Amino acid sequence: MNLNSLFEIVDRLLIESHNRPLNSTENLILHGIWQYRTYNQIAIEAGYSPGYFTNVVAPELFGRLSEVIGQRVTKKNCRVLLESYATTKADPKTKPLKQDLTQFPATVNQDTLPCYPSGSVPLDSPFYLERSFLEEQIYQEIGKPGALIRIKAPREMGKTSLLLRILDYAKHQGYCTISLNLEQVEQTILSDLNQLLRWLCANIAHQLQRQPMLDEYWDEDLGSKISSTLYFQEYLLESINTPLILALDEVNHIFEHPQVAKDFLPLLRSWYEEAKRLPIWQKLRLLVVHSTDVYVPLELNQSPFNVGLPIQLNNFSQEEVQQLAQCYGLNWTDGERARQLMAMVGGHPALVHLALYHLSRKEITLSQLLETAPTASGIYAHHLQRHWATLQKQPELAQAFDTILNANEAISLDPILTHKLSSMGLIKLSGSQAIATCELYRRFFSPLLSLSEVSK
Repeated sequence: MNLNSLFEIVDRLLIESHNRPLNSTENLILHGIWQYRTYNQIAIEAGYSPGYFTNVVAPELFGRLSEVIGQRVTKKNCRVLLESYATTKADPKTKPLKQDLTQFPATVNQDTLPCYPSGSVPLDSPFYLERSFLEEQIYQEIGKPGALIRIKAPREMGKTSLLLRILDYAKHQGYCTISLNLEQVEQTILSDLNQLLRWLCANIAHQLQRQPMLDEYWDEDLGSKISSTLYFQEYLLESINTPLILALDEVNHIFEHPQVAKDFLPLLRSWYEEAKRLPIWQKLRLLVVHSTDVYVPLELNQSPFNVGLPIQLNNFSQEEVQQLAQCYGLNWTDGERARQLMAMVGGHPALVHLALYHLSRKEITLSQLLETAPTASGIYAHHLQRHWATLQKQPELAQAFDTILNANEAISLDPILTHKLSSMGLIKLSGSQAIATCELYRRFFSPLLSLSEVSK
């Protein structure tokens, strides 16, 4: 269905339900969504204030569309929902969409039933919960010359899923996009700075469909850091006329090689700083993504982790859990079941997805899931065992966590140990005061830590 036909159907539905078709600003927003534009870009090009679109026009538009479709419409899911709904209205033989909501949401058909949640959420998945504020912030930042964006969170919080959408947005802006995952790099390469930089440059050249030409730029007398910098400036950046988005995922794997990290990370920072001096470096936009589970003391004034735009991914709110439950075909509008699940897992994205997946399949009830969750036979066994393995390797960390679990209120501990536990996602902080993140961790780890104390 072409865009004009789709908007005609939307107009007709809005006239039937609200006696008013799309107005000019609403049309601007919908066309902008189809072009993967931010509210700021749409507003500025049309001569409006960005805040007017974000705070006034869009909420009213999505509210009307939600009433018509029977499901919450947002900027992120608008395109999928409207196309799906308009298709059913265009074909009278198609079963009305609202009749399917008792089993699965409007965006899901029998070919796209929920898959077991593991790893990143695919671009076309209806089970991705948008982080509207963060995504808008990132999209604005990535358009700035020489930008550097740092995305961090514990494992399984949705970093790679977010990265996929940033890269997809960048592609639709006409940018060159390069995505490299350091988890895929061999340890022998990660442990040698020269090999790592050659690997980096060769992979970027390959994705840009250019010959590597490494030896023409590599000079042992200059060293690998200068050689790679010249390679970027004189070979890669000179060859393109658009911004180059370089996304480095799982950068935490380099933390396991401190000597390499202490050279590689400041090099990224120096490339970011070069954009302030040389216009050609303004083409480079860096996305650095890392898990916070690994703690390595780095020189903050030399690493890239105190420059650029910092993005911290947090747990889902109760409203977001209810919204995601609807995507899985669960009627949790009363908020009580979402509250119960959050009391157990604290809104942890991966744990929430896993629970909703099992509940949507009706293979377990919520009460059964909550009862078995903090046990070795529950659905979170792998997640809990991974954390337990880390605590066993670091007795001081385990002892600090045990102290927090046994306290009746938030307490202060050694700042480094507190930082490590927070980076793992096991505790949450209010200032310097720490408490366990959720009941799941309290129930699972308390007896294990007490037993390990007895066995000493």
